[in-house]
Amino acid sequence: MDFYLTALLQGLCFSAIAAGIFISMKIFNIPDITTDGSYALGGAVTGVLLSADYSLALVFPLVALAGAGAGVCTGLIHTKLKINPLLSGILVMTALYSINLSLMGRSNIPLMNHSTLYSLLMLSDDHNLNTLYVLLFFVIVLLSAITYLLKTDFGISMRATGNSESMIRALGVNTDRMKITGLAIANSLTAISGFLMTQFQGFADINMGIGIVIVGLGSVIIAEAFINWFNISSVSLILLLVISGAIVFQLVLSLTLSLGIDATLLKLVTALFVLVIVSLPRISFRKKYD
Repeated sequence: MDFYLTALLQGLCFSAIAAGIFISMKIFNIPDITTDGSYALGGAVTGVLLSADYSLALVFPLVALAGAGAGVCTGLIHTKLKINPLLSGILVMTALYSINLSLMGRSNIPLMNHSTLYSLLMLSDDHNLNTLYVLLFFVIVLLSAITYLLKTDFGISMRATGNSESMIRALGVNTDRMKITGLAIANSLTAISGFLMTQFQGFADINMGIGIVIVGLGSVIIAEAFINWFNISSVSLILLLVISGAIVFQLVLSLTLSLGIDATLLKLVTALFVLVIVSLPRISFRKKYD
């Protein structure tokens, strides 16, 4: 049971990155690879500041700002230099590896003897349950904030930019600014996931972001399947499904490991699982007689 509870907790930690990928990929149609770097950036900033005994009240906004800064860099490269968004993300992600390593000063920062979000907020005597309650509270606040943002005039303009850039530009909206802001929000959320996961696992690692984009992508794809099946249009329900997708994704991987598959093959299993999820809606079964 603890095995699946851990998967649930990891899924909740990844809920912010799933929401970030949803904003960049589904709202703006931008495949943002900056995710790998901004996730590790969130972990690096968290590890450095918490190991120096800084207050969480200061650490959290600095993590969010650091992630937003990474998104702004990608947005500026894409919109001002007219570079392909995929390449823009790759360039910033590559640069962030050196930046993260410089911030950390070493490849790994342990946090075992330092206060974390889960030790400061004691909602239960059981450590796992306390972590669950803290993460649920955090995710509910996060979901409410993003839902509110996307329902404002600014959020509607963001969504319209992704749906029809030429139309919204004709209405006087600065679409470049919208893209930069959207990528800033998306990568800020990604860094927040790094903030949550670093404290959950008890350390920050320079390689923690490698391949993490596929976790967010898998979460969004799982949610998209349900959105299409049930023709869901409610923003709040869509975001709830995206966050649920992150949890389902982790539970499936945990089930895979519980079946005895070697942990060294986890990245391969993750890639194959995402491939299956992507392929299923596109497979057409022909009738025997045309």
